[in-house]
Parts: sequence; C-alpha cells; structure tokens
Amino acid sequence: MGAYVVGVSRDAAASHQNFRAQQRLPFPLLADTDEEIVKAFGVLVEKKNYGRTSLGVARSTFLIDPDGVVRKVWPKVSVACHAAEVLAALAKLADAPTSP
Repeated sequence: MGAYVVGVSRDAAASHQNFRAQQRLPFPLLADTDEEIVKAFGVLVEKKNYGRTSLGVARSTFLIDPDGVVRKVWPKVSVACHAAEVLAALAKLADAPTSP
C-alpha cells in the first residue's frame, strides 16, 4: 500500500526500544519527550484517574497522505479491530482518484 506506520509517545527512546522489542513491533517509535508532536496534533489532554487530574496522551491515529494532508483521524483509539479499520481507510484512499 506504500504506507508507513510510526508510533509516537512522550516516553524516552530507551523505553521505546524495550517496548518495541517486547511487542515485536515492525515499525519505529518516536520519543516525543518535549511534547511537540502530541501538542501539534492536539492529543495532549486532561485525564482523571482516581480523582486526580493530569495531562496524558489520548491514543489516536492519523492517516496522512503523501502531501502531508490529514485524511482521517481516529480519536481515543481502542486497540481491538483498529488495525482493520485503518487498513480499510488506507485502501479506500489508495483507490481514490487523484486530482491533476
């Protein structure tokens, strides 16, 4: 399909290396420790846990075309069945006619 998958989180690179190895992920993970990417994509959100409020990342997926245009957003992703949804959207985008 000619697509690239990249994971992004606020964790450090060493943490990403361990997680990627444990989960056998076939794609890179970017360490956004300064929160530039999560802020730019608007996924740094206020979360409540046991009555405490903190900032966290809303797990999200962005389908970005080769021109850098965000074509689809899946906010607050649930892992179950998500890959199939993304693959279907990618196939649909690949089949769409291109404008001259």
